[in-house]
Amino acid sequence: MTLALTFYSIGTWGEHIEKRLRLWHIVFFILGLCADSFGTALMTEMADPAKKDLLHGITGAAALFLMAVHALWAILTYWKGSPKAKRNFSKFSVFVWAFWLIPYALGIVLGMK
Repeated sequence: MTLALTFYSIGTWGEHIEKRLRLWHIVFFILGLCADSFGTALMTEMADPAKKDLLHGITGAAALFLMAVHALWAILTYWKGSPKAKRNFSKFSVFVWAFWLIPYALGIVLGMK
């Protein structure tokens, strides 16, 4: 999961700092999505059914969905978007990244219990 955080952070903040969507940002968005999907699948297999937390599951699923929408929107914006759309894409990126931190932090807290 930390690898997903690393990839997604590099893509999100790289794009935010450059103020323009570039192909390498999309690569990191997709790497983050893949790492998160893989990590979620592993954690689901390892998790004790008695310790499953509804809030963590809901926010995690929502975050994965947002990441997938974000990656798809990034691809479409990169190839078909206007220069203005490429500059303004960062606002959505930061929102999705911040939302993703909720289940990430919940997972850490729940793992410590």
